[in-house]
Amino acid sequence: MWNSPYSHESFPVYAEEIDAGSEASPSTAMLSEVARTLNITIVGGSIPERSGDKLYNTCCVFDTDGKLKARHRKRNPLHDRSQTSNYGIFLMYNTLIHLFDIDIPGEITFQESKTLTAGETPTIVDTEVGRIGIGICHDIRFQELAILYAARGAHLICYPGAFNMTTGQLLWELCQRARAADNQLYVATCSPARDVASVYVAWGHSTLVGPFGEILATTEHDEAVIVSEIDYSQVELIRTNLPLQNQRRGDLYQLVDVQRLNC
Repeated sequence: MWNSPYSHESFPVYAEEIDAGSEASPSTAMLSEVARTLNITIVGGSIPERSGDKLYNTCCVFDTDGKLKARHRKRNPLHDRSQTSNYGIFLMYNTLIHLFDIDIPGEITFQESKTLTAGETPTIVDTEVGRIGIGICHDIRFQELAILYAARGAHLICYPGAFNMTTGQLLWELCQRARAADNQLYVATCSPARDVASVYVAWGHSTLVGPFGEILATTEHDEAVIVSEIDYSQVELIRTNLPLQNQRRGDLYQLVDVQRLNC
C-alpha cells in the first residue's frame, strides 16, 4: 500500500479506480510512464483499488511499453475450500489468495477483511524478464500458491509486502527462503521502510532469494535501493540436479489447479 497509510480509515480515501484512466489512478499512471520511459518491467507494489463499491489490495505489473500486463488482488482465506480423502489432500487453488487477518493480544490486531474485498484468481504473467508469479504480503505464507506458480512455469515470484514488527522478525526471511527452496525458483520481496511514527510499523528487509534458498541481496529497515542480477539458468540446473517435481508422490497426494481445470 505504498500510496496510502496502512489503515482502515485510509484505504477508502486513497483508493484509485485503475480501469478509469490516469486521472482516476495517478499512481498507476506514474508507474506506466516510468516503465515506458525507462523501458523496464515494473511490479508496482500494491495500492488500494476501488472497483464499484468494493476495495481491493492490488498489485499491477507494467511492461516495457507501459501497458498494464497483470493485476493481482489479495483474497480472504476465510473463503478457502479444501477437501481431504483417504489418499491425501486436494488443494483448491482458485481460493488461495489471502487477505491479512491477525489477532495477537497485546502485540497486533488487524483485519484487512473488514474493509477490503477478496480477489478471485492467482496471477502469473509473462514479461521481458521472465515468467513471474505475483503475491501480496500474506500470500507468502501459503506454499500452495507458490507450488501453483512453479507448476505454471514461473522463474520468479514477487511478493510486495509489509510484515509487521511481530511477524517480520520471525517469518519474513523464513517464508521467502522456504518458498524459493521448496519450489526451486527465485523469490523477490519489497517492503516499506520502517516508520516508527506510523500506525502500522513495517519490518522492512526487502530481499532477493535464490532457488536454493540462499540470500542474494537484502536491505535493513531503512530506505535503500538494491540491484542484483538473476540467472534463470540456475533454476533449470537445480531442478535437473534435484528433480523435486518428479519426486512428488502423486499416488499419495495430488495438486489440482482448479482455474485451469474449469477452463
